[in-house]
Amino acid sequence: MTGAPLSPPAPVLLAWDLPTRLAKWSLAALVGLAFLSRYYGDAGLVWHQWNGLAILVVVVFRLFWGLVGGSTARFAGFLRGPRAALRYVACLLKGRPQHFLGHNPLGGWVVMALLGLVAAQALTGLFTSDDIIVYGPMTPVASEETIRAASVWHQRLYPYLLALIGLHVATNIAYSLFGRDNLIRAMMSGAKPAASYADRAPATPGGIGRALACLVLAAVVVFGGIALAGGDPFP
Repeated sequence: MTGAPLSPPAPVLLAWDLPTRLAKWSLAALVGLAFLSRYYGDAGLVWHQWNGLAILVVVVFRLFWGLVGGSTARFAGFLRGPRAALRYVACLLKGRPQHFLGHNPLGGWVVMALLGLVAAQALTGLFTSDDIIVYGPMTPVASEETIRAASVWHQRLYPYLLALIGLHVATNIAYSLFGRDNLIRAMMSGAKPAASYADRAPATPGGIGRALACLVLAAVVVFGGIALAGGDPFP
């Protein structure tokens, strides 16, 4: 007796390429490690500073990749004006959400806000000092006023960053559980079910060679920029 024939797998479309996904998950892991290294087992905050430098490299990479990466990674592909964001929210409230292969108009600006806050947190960390054992990479060339202000803002921005991360995670979980788009699975696999999307489909991936070039350039910008400014890029 033969078994029932296997049904063919559901067709899927590329949503996000590998470099985009690696950048997202690397940034998430590094932010988590920065929190852990700040409060647990890193008295001199050496690993915390390395976390901050790695975060800056990933952020700069993402900025470069937003210019030359895959179609759904490019800022020109998902950053839309306020009208598009308001239209998306209105459709969502009416129960007729628009479906996007990449970031939706509102999610795109959340991504930019997250990148901006993470970058601000890492940049202020370069100038932060506790005047005892912790000295940021740029404190040797910074004025006391700059160090004091950066130290205050490094602490002040943190709750806002946590709140935005929490909102981002909760929204993605809600979409994945109750919406048509399983965003968490898509950001892990890079694929979404084949369907009619409001943006371009399927996505065009960015090349691995181009991604590696962007990563090297990002590292040069971060570490070379600190060194050229007179700081110490190696804590």
